Amino acid sequence: MLLRGKHYRSGETVDVFVERGTIESIRPAGTGPVDHAAEWIAPAFFDLQINGCDRISFNSPNLTVEQIAHVVDVCRQHGIAGLCPTLVTNSFDALAHGFRTLAKACAGDARLSKAMPGFHLEGPYISPDDGPRGAHPRQHVRPPNWDEFQRLQETAGGRIRLVTLAPEHDGAAPFIEKLVAAGVMASIGHTAASGQQLDAAVRAGAKLSTHLGNGSHAMLPRHDNYIWQQLADDRLWASIICDGHHIPPSVIKSIVRVKTPARTILTSDASSLAGVPPGRYEEWGQQFDVLPEGRIVVPGTPFLAGSWAFTDLCIGEVMRHAGVSLADAIDMASARPRELLGFPPRPLEAGQPAEVVLFDLVDHRVHIRRLL
Repeated sequence: MLLRGKHYRSGETVDVFVERGTIESIRPAGTGPVDHAAEWIAPAFFDLQINGCDRISFNSPNLTVEQIAHVVDVCRQHGIAGLCPTLVTNSFDALAHGFRTLAKACAGDARLSKAMPGFHLEGPYISPDDGPRGAHPRQHVRPPNWDEFQRLQETAGGRIRLVTLAPEHDGAAPFIEKLVAAGVMASIGHTAASGQQLDAAVRAGAKLSTHLGNGSHAMLPRHDNYIWQQLADDRLWASIICDGHHIPPSVIKSIVRVKTPARTILTSDASSLAGVPPGRYEEWGQQFDVLPEGRIVVPGTPFLAGSWAFTDLCIGEVMRHAGVSLADAIDMASARPRELLGFPPRPLEAGQPAEVVLFDLVDHRVHIRRLL
């Protein structure tokens, strides 16, 4: 198979020859016919926080393997070849069902196993406070429990690779140490932690701030607060939701400037309403409005209720608001999350697996043409 497009790093038009799932060669473009072409060619995207899409939630008590496959297929339409399906704060039984079903999907289908190399547990070990808790149900918030996590990891077939938690809980630091020893990445999120508690978490092994700037109080002390402290800590990477709604342009720019593209990860945090047409929807017995601009809100309020976007939109938004290059934006959505989680890289180089996306870029909007 012969692909043609501008290399996302050099900007030079190249021909990429793919044989049996491997990039055999990358050469200056010829003039002959090709199998697939677009303006740009780059490594496929990887999103470490996908909750679902198209009215399907990984947190559903009725989640099926077929629904999981559909979410993966929809994500591929947006250039996402890899993702961490994310389960949020819930009862043990509900979490166990979700992870068990995800593990079953991976065990039964090599394609799904490749697309979902690790799972993300966001909660239930988060802050119970309004604001930091976000939309997570308060009745299921609880302190870290290693025995419970081990049981969840067993139901997940050992595939939980990322846990988001609040370090202010008693026992959080030892819990993080156990996660790290077990090969699981610990991330700080949905927290109201003090500076000392944040430092203890990082010293225990936490390496990421989950969707920094979200999952916080609406009002904070102007200097001494947990967002500034995480931003200033060079030991922490940061993931950010660049959908045009979750954080304003000035915050996007500030986070990327401080963390640099080398330690910033783009995530869509796509919800079960990601990608659906504008309108009013009922999920979990509650109504939500999807506005024409892609904002999901509680009806009659400005309050966000999840993300409508996918990773491809986030790439254009971070270029627009942080002034980063296309190459850096792509790496923040592909190489960086893989690097952080210890998954094999998928660079656009000869000899590498052909996880490649072809796309056009128009007015900071990524339009996917083809994903291998």
